[in-house]
Amino acid sequence: MKGPTMSPLGKYYVGAAIVSVLALFVLPLPSILAWLITIVALGAPVAAYFMLDESQRARLRRARRRGIGR
Repeated sequence: MKGPTMSPLGKYYVGAAIVSVLALFVLPLPSILAWLITIVALGAPVAAYFMLDESQRARLRRARRRGIGR
């Protein structure tokens, strides 16, 4: 029996969260640098999504919906 799998998008979210936690709490970075790393790690996927034109966004939404329930 196969267990639940994580979508590729979910893997990106988990990776961004891990980078953010490392930057904020583990690495001995100055406060401003840690916040900048966090903002970039969480904001890059959002910025990339908004750089797509409307037809590309619609295609991406359709592909995500098809992947749900597989």
